[in-house]
Amino acid sequence: MAVILTIIILPAALVAASSSEPLYEFKGGNNAGRPFDTLIFDQVGNLYGTTLAGGGKICGGDDSPCGTVFKLTHQSNGSWTESVLHRFGGSGDGWAPSAGLIFDSAGNLYGTTTMGGASGRGGTVFMLTPEQNGSWTETVLYSFCQLTNCADGAGPYAALTLDGAGILYGTTVVGGAYDGGTVFKLAPSSGGGRAETVLYSFGGPDGGGFPEAALILDASGNLYGTTSVGGQTCGNNYSCGIVFELTPKANGSWKEHVLYEFSGGEDGGVPYAGLTFDTAGNLYGTTSGINGAGRSTVFELVPKPHGGWKESVLHRFVKDTGITPYSGLTLDTAGSLYGTTFDGDTFNDGVIFQLTREDSGSWAYSVLYSFGDGGLGEHPYGGLVLDQTGNLYGTTSDCAVGDHCVGVVFELTP
Repeated sequence: MAVILTIIILPAALVAASSSEPLYEFKGGNNAGRPFDTLIFDQVGNLYGTTLAGGGKICGGDDSPCGTVFKLTHQSNGSWTESVLHRFGGSGDGWAPSAGLIFDSAGNLYGTTTMGGASGRGGTVFMLTPEQNGSWTETVLYSFCQLTNCADGAGPYAALTLDGAGILYGTTVVGGAYDGGTVFKLAPSSGGGRAETVLYSFGGPDGGGFPEAALILDASGNLYGTTSVGGQTCGNNYSCGIVFELTPKANGSWKEHVLYEFSGGEDGGVPYAGLTFDTAGNLYGTTSGINGAGRSTVFELVPKPHGGWKESVLHRFVKDTGITPYSGLTLDTAGSLYGTTFDGDTFNDGVIFQLTREDSGSWAYSVLYSFGDGGLGEHPYGGLVLDQTGNLYGTTSDCAVGDHCVGVVFELTP
């Protein structure tokens, strides 16, 4: 599969494309910088995302930048222009947004910050509302308490999930009854705000802990996700992580079901990313294999006819063709899977890959692009998003070359 890589880097003027020169770059400062998660499209093809750096303000005691929410507008001549929709300002406002965004049907954006809020360090859930004059207004929907001994959870690292009733679901990496993180929901309340409820606390007897990924919903209202620890013990005394399902019960509580425990062997370990459903109800995901906890893999979970799930490894990463996928997978209409790795390949700067199911039932792995060659960015942390014509879009957290470059946005065209 031949590919053309176009790097969209913000916010400089469009220049001639070449295989070794970026088109746009994040410069940080008062603008955006250091994107770490997956982009989203609006209905007219504009892109939205968050950055950990930029915004022009400093938060925290270590001179950390506060971060931004940005928009890339697709112009009629094919170029893209950047606008910063919100610059985070500190403790009450939240700061350090590491996760991507979601839209509701009214065009409002929702996201999380890992730090800030009323407690100063527990993080927030926020909403951005578009105004008629083109500006956006931020509202903090919920502030989590301090990072330790926080019953309602703290440190939301992942994007949110929205159901048909307008309820938001998310995860926190710490806090809860056992300080192993939580699954929470934010439901509209009678007073017009949002009421938080902890649906499940990790770190207890049922398994799992420190969820760093977003959740997905099935048609019955069950939630699915991963935890980066828990389950079996693997390399360097790390537990390898699990795949879980949360099922609502009649009394309003939720029951956790561990669908799979990673061993750190051939099946991999330490899933940082969330899951993807196909139309048959099968689940797909990645394991990062960090800290010596087994291999990094792409896996599939297929529901068995009489209960339970069967796990299969679709690909085991090796350094020569990309390793350490921190992001989840994107599924196209033909059933092919796409993703990124943070490291590996020729320059050890990560790759964009494709997995295609063959007639035999096995999966063929292809590297579509290797980062680090000619200044086209390096180390993609987030995942990919497809447009209607099959182009892939994503971000890299670093740049290979360029003055004050702090990440890029790219387009991959088949």
